[in-house]
Amino acid sequence: MPRNYENIKRSALKSIAEKMCVSARTAPKAKGVDNLVITIIEKENKRKLALKMISMGKKLSRPGFIRDAAGIKASDIVVLIGTKSSPIGLNCGFCGYPTCLELSKSKGMCSYNSLDLGIALGSSVSIASLFNADNRMMYSAGKAAMACGFLKGCVMAIGIPLSASGKNPFFDRK
Repeated sequence: MPRNYENIKRSALKSIAEKMCVSARTAPKAKGVDNLVITIIEKENKRKLALKMISMGKKLSRPGFIRDAAGIKASDIVVLIGTKSSPIGLNCGFCGYPTCLELSKSKGMCSYNSLDLGIALGSSVSIASLFNADNRMMYSAGKAAMACGFLKGCVMAIGIPLSASGKNPFFDRK
């Protein structure tokens, strides 16, 4: 019996999203310390995310959030990757504090946490690219996902919507 494209697409994108999550998890991390929170959202949670992005866009006067919410709505699935803030004990000073102990007392963030997030994101979207899935990294989706409670304990996050249609819906930016 033939399968229609919508069923094929849904199955393929879910598989790609899962592979993206594995790629993010296994990406190199400073001192081997893993502070990432990784999840996938679909359907109702994707709708909640888009509504939160619109709300935040209006409240913060950020039209980009509203624009990006249209991309989330057009997507089939969204990979969310965030990081917790946890100094890794190098006392490097990159964060602006002379020691990790002083950073821990502040509201600051360990530079290596954001670097590890970036490496994980690069690994993750390389998988989407490998399978030709339309995608775009969106800080707006990450910020809204944290506000929705989808990434508990995270201080920084990025959302990566996925699509597989005749035209990439994430690059019609106005």
